[in-house]
Amino acid sequence: MPRTKSAKKAMRQTKTRTERNRAQRSQLRNAVKKVRAAGTADEAAKAFEAAQKVLDRAGRKNLIHRNTAARQKSRLAKAVAKLGKKK
Repeated sequence: MPRTKSAKKAMRQTKTRTERNRAQRSQLRNAVKKVRAAGTADEAAKAFEAAQKVLDRAGRKNLIHRNTAARQKSRLAKAVAKLGKKK
């Protein structure tokens, strides 16, 4: 257990940040899963727009690396386009 005042505060901050990051990471994963699970091209397009916003924000906030966010967006866009061509 921390003894100094600053160490106690650091522990509180870490706990708060961990909870926030866990929630945001979960939201991110759910958004990506919705795109992948979409049955129609319209559903996929709507889900992709939402996922794109979440990915951009996660990249900006360093929840994930910016390049990781860009790569995931690219792959999701490719999957959505593939669904659109199946018609």
